[in-house]
Amino acid sequence: MKGVKVKSPLREALVSLFPFLKHTFYFSIVVNVLVLAPSAYMMEVYDRVVNSRSHSTLLMLTLLVVGIYVLLEALEWVRRQVMHDAGMQLDRSLREHVFSAIFTARVQNIPAAGAQALRDLKVIREFLPSQALLAVVDTPLALLVLILLFLMAPALGWFAVAGALVQFGIGIFNERRIREPLLAANRSAAGAQSYADGVIRNAQVIESMGMLDHIHKRWMGRQHEFLVQQAEASDHAGTNSALSKLVQSLLSSLLLGMGCWLTLKGEIHGSGMIVASILGGKVLSPLVQIIGSWRQVEGALESYNRLEAMLRELPIPLKGMALPAPAGMLSVEGVVAGAPRSPIQILKGISFRLAPGGSLAIVGPSASGKTTLARLLMGIWPAMQGKVRLDGNDIYQWDKEELGKYIGYLPQNVELFEGTIAENVARFGEPDLEKVKEACRMVGLDGFLEQLPKGYETQIGDDGSFLSGGERQRVALARAVYDMPKFVVLDEPNASLDEAGDAALLNTIKLLRTKGSTVIVITHRLNILGAIEHMLVLVDGQVQRFGTCKEVMEALQSPPAGQQSPNPKSQG
Repeated sequence: MKGVKVKSPLREALVSLFPFLKHTFYFSIVVNVLVLAPSAYMMEVYDRVVNSRSHSTLLMLTLLVVGIYVLLEALEWVRRQVMHDAGMQLDRSLREHVFSAIFTARVQNIPAAGAQALRDLKVIREFLPSQALLAVVDTPLALLVLILLFLMAPALGWFAVAGALVQFGIGIFNERRIREPLLAANRSAAGAQSYADGVIRNAQVIESMGMLDHIHKRWMGRQHEFLVQQAEASDHAGTNSALSKLVQSLLSSLLLGMGCWLTLKGEIHGSGMIVASILGGKVLSPLVQIIGSWRQVEGALESYNRLEAMLRELPIPLKGMALPAPAGMLSVEGVVAGAPRSPIQILKGISFRLAPGGSLAIVGPSASGKTTLARLLMGIWPAMQGKVRLDGNDIYQWDKEELGKYIGYLPQNVELFEGTIAENVARFGEPDLEKVKEACRMVGLDGFLEQLPKGYETQIGDDGSFLSGGERQRVALARAVYDMPKFVVLDEPNASLDEAGDAALLNTIKLLRTKGSTVIVITHRLNILGAIEHMLVLVDGQVQRFGTCKEVMEALQSPPAGQQSPNPKSQG
């Protein structure tokens, strides 16, 4: 049975640009005909003006060639503008898909995808109106000039063909010499940039512990590797470009000499030898431009291949049928799971159920799979086996745009975004100020906000950099409980909270339960158990205990003979 053919969004977007390419080709035909105007002008001056000594003929020919030059430049601008519009259409067609793919890659822990995809789209978009691509379009039209040379004298035409074959050979040789160094240089550049980004993100740690000198040396090593590889690619490209120009110059001069020889034999007119020299340069001009800008061509091809692979691997998910608002019934059915694209199993057959409005504390030692379970409960990661269902529906397959307003999530690593406190709490939708205030009151953030000059409109900086750890955690918690979601998962919600923050968290959980929300809390601080009904002990990716908090705590404190109970105080 044949496999299902995966559509290529990038290829489809490029195919949609065919009308732009068709118009550019038509303009290019006219441009390549008009390029012959100087040669025609030279022949007319030699054959008519010099012999007739007519000033009026010279004036008319000169005015005509000046007009052609103006028209030629106008058409050059027009075809560049057409391809610029093609690039903008390509961007409009793909930017949403590329952004979605980058987001999905981040969720699925694919390190190769990221901001590089946006840079690849930019490279392809800017390549479309480039002189390199226009030279590619002009290459077939160089046949017009070659036909003229054959009409003037077959020997001139065959000589130009030989020169074109030499240029083509230089292009193949150039591609083979420059590909590997250029690919290696681009990989090294991306690695050096990624390393520098990581250094900047951790600037405070580096500064506080005097690590800058060592980090700088490591970055310099990566940067040096990139510069060496780039220099090698540039040397090859420069050498081949110079060789290509040499062949073009030699061909023009040799065609001049051949034209002179043919003139002496009486096979062509005197002006023909000069015209042949000019036309020979026109035949090779597109190839010379392509070889001279081969780094740009190679970069565009590399960006195309990389972006094509990513968009094929990460297509935009199809929207399913709209589902009713969830009530909060959670069912975890024999879930086996690990990090996306990893064969290592972190969770091994997890099963439990929670009724709407129920509450559950998940505890266990470090590396037992608690955060992995939280990501599965939120539908962020897929399961290898089994299902996580909310109201009987697979939560991973549920359209997150539709489901998002009914769920709340506080990850272990708090992530805020540049904007106001109100925008962050309202999840960057249209803020309902009353709901924002209610969420902030629930988590005990209102007192802090009243002290700020701009209150809820206070800008928090990139990733909440203007807030303390506890304040960031409370803002993220307020975002999770905004508009009283039906299903809430909190991963270590009290990790950065003080005593007052703990009390506010307890009140928040109690209020969520009274409103009918299903609440799951992953924690290692057992003082929160007073607000929670059920408890699950996770050890080595398996459920060791599940039941009411009282039942589980009694079981842990009184283990069967010969067994040692896990110490809840060491849970992380």
